[in-house]
Amino acid sequence: MTDTARIPDKPALEGLESVWGGAWEREGTYRFDRTTATRECIYSIDTPPPTASGSLHIGHVFSYTHTDVVARFQRMRGKSVFYPMGWDDNGLPTERRVQNYYGVRCDPTLAYVEGFVPPFEGGDGKSTKAADQVPISRRNFIELCERLTVEDEQQFEALWRQLGLSVDWTQTYRTIGDESLFASQLAFVRNVERGEAYQALAPTLWDVTFRTAVAQAELEDREQPGHYHRVSFHRPDGGVIEIETSRPELIPACVALVAHPDDERYQPLFGTTVTTPVFGVEVPVVAHHLAQKDKGTGIAMICTFGDITDVVWWRELDLPNRAIIGFDGRVIAEAPDVITSEAGKAAFAELAGKTTFSAKQAVVQQLRDSGDLLADPKSITHPVKFFEKGDKPLEIVSTRQWYIRNGARDEALRERLLSRGREIDWHPDFMRVRYENWVGGLSGDWLVSRQRFFGVPIPVWYPLDAAGDPVFDEPIVATREMLPVDPSSAAAPGFDESQRGVAGGFIGEHDVMDTWATSSLTPQLAGGWERDPELFDLVFPYSLRPQGQDIIRTWLFSTTLRAELEHGVAPWAHASISGFIVDPDRKKMSKSKGNVVTPAGLLDQHGSDAVRYWAASSRLGTDAAFDPQNPTQVKIGRRLAIKVLNAAKFILGFDGRADAPVTVPVDRSMLAELAGVVERATRSLEAYDHARALELAETFFWTFCDDYLELVKERAYGEPSPEQASAVAALKTALDVLLRLFAPVIPFATEEAWRWSHEGSVHVASWPNVDELAARGEAGVELLELAGLALTGIRRAKTDAKASQKTPVASAVIAAPAATIPLLESVASDLRAVGRIAELGFVEAESFEVRDVVFEAPSE
Repeated sequence: MTDTARIPDKPALEGLESVWGGAWEREGTYRFDRTTATRECIYSIDTPPPTASGSLHIGHVFSYTHTDVVARFQRMRGKSVFYPMGWDDNGLPTERRVQNYYGVRCDPTLAYVEGFVPPFEGGDGKSTKAADQVPISRRNFIELCERLTVEDEQQFEALWRQLGLSVDWTQTYRTIGDESLFASQLAFVRNVERGEAYQALAPTLWDVTFRTAVAQAELEDREQPGHYHRVSFHRPDGGVIEIETSRPELIPACVALVAHPDDERYQPLFGTTVTTPVFGVEVPVVAHHLAQKDKGTGIAMICTFGDITDVVWWRELDLPNRAIIGFDGRVIAEAPDVITSEAGKAAFAELAGKTTFSAKQAVVQQLRDSGDLLADPKSITHPVKFFEKGDKPLEIVSTRQWYIRNGARDEALRERLLSRGREIDWHPDFMRVRYENWVGGLSGDWLVSRQRFFGVPIPVWYPLDAAGDPVFDEPIVATREMLPVDPSSAAAPGFDESQRGVAGGFIGEHDVMDTWATSSLTPQLAGGWERDPELFDLVFPYSLRPQGQDIIRTWLFSTTLRAELEHGVAPWAHASISGFIVDPDRKKMSKSKGNVVTPAGLLDQHGSDAVRYWAASSRLGTDAAFDPQNPTQVKIGRRLAIKVLNAAKFILGFDGRADAPVTVPVDRSMLAELAGVVERATRSLEAYDHARALELAETFFWTFCDDYLELVKERAYGEPSPEQASAVAALKTALDVLLRLFAPVIPFATEEAWRWSHEGSVHVASWPNVDELAARGEAGVELLELAGLALTGIRRAKTDAKASQKTPVASAVIAAPAATIPLLESVASDLRAVGRIAELGFVEAESFEVRDVVFEAPSE
């Protein structure tokens, strides 16, 4: 029953987040209860762990709201929802933020300083240049990473709670916590044991700023200005071969010239040699199908390494490695040993220590001086590969790295991964193609080692031979009992610390795992794999993976890969993919573009329900424009939430019971139409179309408020009677259903209104169903529509006459098609009451119209 003392005089949205957020926490509303749960009744969500570096942006609110709507719906359907939250702590973004925030940089050669106090705290801009940053030990640096990520996580959690995410906050994890370290290292150890992880010395995409290897999934092409240089290579007979290159600085690293095997121009040259300009090195002319006959002169130089195609040619043609670019992005000091002439050595000496930009200028001048630059450089714009978080073009250097097999060179594994993708239900379905295209386009195994500091250590050591050199081909892998372990500070199995770094002893691996190598295990991390078998069996495979479209190639693919390698199953039944947030110019919002909107101010100004409404109004996979200066959809959402509160207060003010018989036709018609809304909205949510479900509920709600509520309020205010009881019962029944329909989207307003007449939370109430309305409604749903048309006609007649809606009417006539008149007559008493009409007549006509309105004469 309604407790009128609970209903405020003036309902408002302000403050509801703290009131009900606190109540949900105290009552354990969203707590996952495993004691009574069975596998069949669980709905488990593999929630994206946001990167704990900096601040959340409006895109996070957008996609996480989509997930929360699903969680709330499934909970109300009776599912036991496993909805954890993780924090992605480790990774380059965290290290970069720590450097700028505290004004420090890591130098692993330095000793630990007890009680170290950083020079800055807050990142005032003085600490963004490496030269201005104080070098500190690895341990000191990691301590600062830990400190800052914990602070960021607390701020993130506060914002998520304000937004109303129905997360079980007892189920949280950190990708750098001990449990995550254990799971990540154990999975890697098993990958090694099964031959799925291996180490190799190979060409590696390298970011010279961060001094770390970069995986294929982390690349992005950026259009950059450049130049084509037409250069001559010398044939033994005195002739020349002309090539065009955008990277003349790599001529000292040239190992061959290559043309297409079908190119008749160069077929006579295959198997012969030419000499490089300036440096005088003899290199072969070879054939390969990747050479492009219509690009440049049709023949290209293969260098180690200018781009990924160079790597393919080098590997498939079994060419030598003459790499000249170091880890710092500069030309190394020692020339390749094939440069033997004094002139060649002198030319190379001019390049040593230069950046690739400066080296390019130097080589161009050398080519001019030698007469081998055949034309002025030609300006071009071409795609150049960058690390997605980097500022400088990537180089390709030779390094020893760890890899996990991903199907790039294993046809059977690739087909299994494609098959797993087909087992998953994608929402929207067309996003599956992005996954399949990525799997089909893989060119190399997954590089998982990183030359960083704040991450999951690779649990490996290497024995040292009698000369003190590491034997990389005989890695010592940690045992399960040792995990988690840091090989840089713990001794290898069978050794003690005194043997570190000495001949016959060992050295520890200093590299850490790529952040995706940990994030790819979020189902295992959250579900307690190998730590809590009972929980893992309950939640895995998960019901849902929600995420953004931009990380299908990274997070979704890598998780599918790890689940296939470890468990042989798809990790989830469904994948829901949110679109991007774009600015008013339809540009994707990102920190690099400087157009990101942070959500805290919006939540404070408009209320969380309003912001959630904006997010839920967009379908999955669809980009949404957001203008912070004019957030129209947010304002509409706020208006809806306020209207829900006011409508609930109004309806609950009527005397009467919700379970009284509903006997009046228009009341039954309204409930029948509402039953149809429930059916269609439920189907939409089952299909992960939250936007359509919201649209259906909202459209009905405004009709309900503007037409039905206005139509029957006079009857509901009347003296007790079956007709009055029918109106009140229909109103309260509809309110009860509508609050539950809106609950997943605007949880605070609906909780506030629900508690005025119910014990317990609306968010654990049962989802409305057609059966609870079927017995009280009837099929003649068109009656409500007709009544609305009549009410609108009466209002318009008064407006046209410039009369108040409260002005009494002596008489009026409703003209309507003959078939509709009996239905209209059934609501005549309500129309007369709301329109203050003394006499209301009906006549047949082809179209609907209210006419012959006669206003009562004013009293003397």
